[in-house]
Amino acid sequence: MKILAMDNVAEEGLAPLLNQDDLEVIKGEKMTEDELVSIIGEYDALIVRSATKVTARVIEAAKKLKIVGRAGVGVDNIDLEAATNKGILVVNAPDGNTIAATEHTIAMMLALARNIPQAVAKTKAGIWDKKSFVGIELRGKVLGVIGLGRIGSAVARRAQAMEMRVIAYDPYITEERAESLGIKLLPLEELFRQADFITIHVPKTKDTYHLINDQTISLMKNGVRIINCARGGIIDEEALYRAMLAGKVAGAALDVLEKEPALDTPLLQLPNFIVTPHLGASTIEAQISVAHDVAEEIAAALRGKMVRNAVNIPHISAPAYALIGPYLGLAERLGKFVAQLVRGRIKKVEITYSGEEFKQEVTPLTTVFLKGLLDPILQEAVSFVNAPLLARNRGIQVMQSIDGGAEGYASLISVRVISDREEKTVAGTLFGKKDPRIVLIDGYRIDVQPEGHLLYIPHIDKPRIIGPVGVLIGDHKINIAFMQVGRKDRGGRAVMMLSVDAPVPQETLEEIKKIDGVLDVRMISI
Repeated sequence: MKILAMDNVAEEGLAPLLNQDDLEVIKGEKMTEDELVSIIGEYDALIVRSATKVTARVIEAAKKLKIVGRAGVGVDNIDLEAATNKGILVVNAPDGNTIAATEHTIAMMLALARNIPQAVAKTKAGIWDKKSFVGIELRGKVLGVIGLGRIGSAVARRAQAMEMRVIAYDPYITEERAESLGIKLLPLEELFRQADFITIHVPKTKDTYHLINDQTISLMKNGVRIINCARGGIIDEEALYRAMLAGKVAGAALDVLEKEPALDTPLLQLPNFIVTPHLGASTIEAQISVAHDVAEEIAAALRGKMVRNAVNIPHISAPAYALIGPYLGLAERLGKFVAQLVRGRIKKVEITYSGEEFKQEVTPLTTVFLKGLLDPILQEAVSFVNAPLLARNRGIQVMQSIDGGAEGYASLISVRVISDREEKTVAGTLFGKKDPRIVLIDGYRIDVQPEGHLLYIPHIDKPRIIGPVGVLIGDHKINIAFMQVGRKDRGGRAVMMLSVDAPVPQETLEEIKKIDGVLDVRMISI
């Protein structure tokens, strides 16, 4: 069997594949899509980093391909839907760069505290200047960690070893779990008020985009220092520039920026700004580790064994797949929908399966649902293998059951999610065994395709609500593709669902909330 390893994958990491009689590893050079399409038909496995794009066209040309391995975390350069539709397994290496990213964060924090890059540059320029670079100690300072996943937790442990007091914000981890790490969970606004240093370890989503902005910076201590080694775009860089220029922010250290390479940002003009060119995972050990992890997965998959880090296909027996296979997409979309619908820290999830298809093996569906639930809210990679563990580590209780009643549908997946702030129920089914639909939200009958951009607007059932909502959205040149209202009693509470062609800006959502009778507005993207 032939394996194509692209993007200068570390050769030491390919050890599990080398020197095996039935496997041949070929190192590929940089290729265009056309070049890759012309040769991919010969290969049983493909290993890439971030440079090679595994497009739908490449996958279509892959006649023998069984598995694609990403030597890293993100799989944005791989067309997962095309791979899944063709039965090709996609795996990644979610743990291999944890230490590298953690240590880079600590290095950036120390560099900020002691002005190390600035002092180095001035000394190398021939100027011996001790007075300009008096720093501060980390001991006794408050570190605010936004996101307590693998990397955030590892940063917290190292900061505690330096005698820092660690506080954190993570709406998806329980207080008990945080306490076991010796960390105090706080609301985000309170973290901003207390922290001397703030480090970011969350994914970039519609909720975290420009999380650090003019308004949130105004809540922070004077002289706060900010580190971001997670994702570009979480910090509004123009707001950060203004705050640093004004002295509100004493320093910032970023490994990621909204647009990369970023060689023209005004932040580069500031002496208290430290930047590295996205080096979080760039250590020799990390590159070897991620390559080794993926190579082990490739070797296992090619021999028909289980893999640990599949990102697109769970393990399901053939008889069970024949029945529940069509519902995998529905389960994942229900998870993504609910993750953006419910507010607060999720504590409990109850999933009920109703219908003849669910008389056998439903645990894979629960796993797929959990992947969908956690994907939008965690920085770390969520796979079909680690989703249950990640939920458990965050103190989320998961219960599944099978019953006979399907609310008038042939089959139904019903989900009840309880957070520390509210409870939400959602149910979905398939129309024609292939068309996923959400048919119930908090008991209101609805018919919504869970895809694209959706607006959820609970309101009072009365005139002059639907029209003003449409006008506000139309004023921003956003087209409404679909709208439906579900109600139980005339004049009581109702639910409006809209499908729109683009995300509705936050300022428009705030205007919709002001319409008399509107109870809430939530933007959901799937």
